[in-house]
Amino acid sequence: WDFLILFFCLPVVIFNEITKKRLLGDMSCRIVPFMEVSSLGVTTFSLCALGIDRFHAATSPQASTRPIEQCQSIIAKLAVIWVGSMTLSVPEILLWQLAQDTSPVSGVVTEYCTMKPSSNLPESIYSLVLTYQNARMWWYFGCYFCLPILFTVSCQLVTRRIRGTEKKSECRGTKHGQCESHLNCTIIALTIIYGLCTTPENVCNIVVAYMSPDMSKQTLDLLNLINQFFLFFKCSVTPVLLLCLCRPLGQAFMDCCCCCCEGCGPDTTSSESSADSKLKTEMSSSIFFDKPRETPPPLLALGTPC
Repeated sequence: WDFLILFFCLPVVIFNEITKKRLLGDMSCRIVPFMEVSSLGVTTFSLCALGIDRFHAATSPQASTRPIEQCQSIIAKLAVIWVGSMTLSVPEILLWQLAQDTSPVSGVVTEYCTMKPSSNLPESIYSLVLTYQNARMWWYFGCYFCLPILFTVSCQLVTRRIRGTEKKSECRGTKHGQCESHLNCTIIALTIIYGLCTTPENVCNIVVAYMSPDMSKQTLDLLNLINQFFLFFKCSVTPVLLLCLCRPLGQAFMDCCCCCCEGCGPDTTSSESSADSKLKTEMSSSIFFDKPRETPPPLLALGTPC
């Protein structure tokens, strides 16, 4: 989802800031906020799922021999996270719409997105969207900021409490203990990056909610642009951080990249020639010996010591 944000939403936002025209028109005003809020939901619920997984790993009676999770279970969790995040973001599609403003000085028509439900919606849906708009600030703060941070911190504290000093002393220095601590550090790092990148947006939302009549449209647009670029920064840093900290995932990613590039893969001709030469050497040695020697024969000292 981070890649979708960078490859779709980032070009649309940059194009809008340069040309003052909305790329794809009214559709971009609805799709971009929908994808951005869905990105927050995917990250939030993914951090919660990772915290639960670390808790189960710590409380498992046989943590070192815990079986690998089935692919169907992982796909089911991913489906719940993605479908749930997109479902909670559906009101964003109905909340935003395209508007135009004409400059009184230059007469240039600029297009911008405004948070205003369409009056053509059915009355029941219109009331729900209006309720969502009024509660949007606190919904952002509670669900997409407090929930992942508190959930991750709580899971980490409970995990450390359950392990205790005795279990830590047993796992200390072992490969399994190092792997568990490395995964916990990865989740903590992801949570810190997420918290730092979403804090400005939540602060701006609270400030704008109480001071919006005293702020100009240019200031509000600038704050909105800063919040979007913090989201883009989070989406660009999170995959890199995950690939660097999670070594198995990073190695698998590099192997996939090398499979796509012919230059990174091993030279098949050289490997085949080396295999053929090795086979010929073994066949030539079998002419003189009934079975190949495990160690090379001692060399005779010929010539002078020089």
